[in-house]
Amino acid sequence: MRSRNLLLILVAIGLGTPTLQVVAAQALAQPQCSVAVVSRFVDPNAPTCDIKTAERMARNGNLYQQNQLGIASMLAIGSDFSNKDALAWFQQAAERGYPPAEVNLAVMYINGWGTNTNYAVAQFWLRRAADQHFARAYYNLGILYLEGKGVRQDNAEAFRWFQKGADAGDRSAQTNLGYMYDLGLGCERNVSTAALWYRKAAEGGNPLGQNNLADLYLRGEGVAEDDAQAFSWFQKAADQGHTGARIKLGYMYAEGRGTAKDPQTAYFWISAASAAGDGRGRELLHALEAQLNAKQIAEVRKRVNQLQQAAPQVPVSSFVQ
Repeated sequence: MRSRNLLLILVAIGLGTPTLQVVAAQALAQPQCSVAVVSRFVDPNAPTCDIKTAERMARNGNLYQQNQLGIASMLAIGSDFSNKDALAWFQQAAERGYPPAEVNLAVMYINGWGTNTNYAVAQFWLRRAADQHFARAYYNLGILYLEGKGVRQDNAEAFRWFQKGADAGDRSAQTNLGYMYDLGLGCERNVSTAALWYRKAAEGGNPLGQNNLADLYLRGEGVAEDDAQAFSWFQKAADQGHTGARIKLGYMYAEGRGTAKDPQTAYFWISAASAAGDGRGRELLHALEAQLNAKQIAEVRKRVNQLQQAAPQVPVSSFVQ
């Protein structure tokens, strides 16, 4: 099963007009602390503060904290938060020229979160952030052209935006640029170049880049076949919740490729993917279940349930601080 994928989640983690430059510089100069629950999913190393402190700072005009509260609202960490609250916080910071909020606001309009889907409005905010050379805006514009959302579908234009984002260091853009080279979309196919971009993204912690690089190692495409490397990169991606990587990791445990055979651990990883909605490993899952006893199956199901409870309810990778 070929498991290399393209990242289609529109995410936000520039020389625009002087006013926008000044606003962005002012935002960076403001005191910043990440709401603890947001930091846990987005940047574990960020300095943290409680929600009340962040809200007080946001209401006093702190752009970073306004964007933080938008993310917290999408995570629905309390009964007082909602998608519409997220939209309002992102709107406040975006209207004052803060690039992360501009892209986050665009993501809301693209997905119809807290508002009606509106690609024209989304494009306005993405291009405004792109004018400030904000790398994640390049990536999202690439997605719109690749999928033909609000624009004419155009692989070459998608490639151009992914290239800009990748060159600017955006890990998602690097992954998708690798995918474009992998399949020859908007460019001449070159799997070796795809591997280089997947590696950049993977080493930067992007789970899809890790999964796609692992798949190349598993098949010996663009790189020398290496089960140990494939296992290592699938493990990294699986630990971050990538369901395709979890299935492939389960396969490697089941077959003893790059690791010792371990049917119970294989069953765990494929069960985790299935519980997250990815049923592609169902056939192997049934075969593994026949090799385990009732106690082992119960232990796995308990671990999967704990893993599911710890997972965020919205795709946190859609938003960056």
